[in-house]
Amino acid sequence: MARRPTNPRDAAEAAFKAATTKAPERVREPVAIPGRREQVTLRVDSEVLEWFQEEGPGWQDRMADALRKAAGK
Repeated sequence: MARRPTNPRDAAEAAFKAATTKAPERVREPVAIPGRREQVTLRVDSEVLEWFQEEGPGWQDRMADALRKAAGK
């Protein structure tokens, strides 16, 4: 029986491959959080923006409510 049962070159290549191979990336499903908001860029006519802003703070919530209503939600 040989002193080394494995080929040293094969063992070295396997060790190198194990050390340099990236682990597969885990794909995570987005978690649905009720009421979560997402930042987006949206182009809106200046007249529409001014109309929502006329009533002061909270215009973004009012705009979101109007969009939600228009979407039937």
